[in-house]
Amino acid sequence: MNNGQYLKSMGSKIKALRTAKKWSYPVLAKKTGLNMSNLWFIEQGRINLHLLTLKQIADVFEVDVKYFL
Repeated sequence: MNNGQYLKSMGSKIKALRTAKKWSYPVLAKKTGLNMSNLWFIEQGRINLHLLTLKQIADVFEVDVKYFL
């Protein structure tokens, strides 16, 4: 799997969790402290996020960071 595919896969997992909880971008942004547009780019696999940002997202969804790897 190349880097682009990996980022898209990770983003898809984040989007799946967000939609399963029926959270909008504003809701997830508030819970994570991240910008809505950054969340959109993360879900689309268009940006490489820091490990600590991924941890923030994992903590909000109450999953281990390994879930996204």
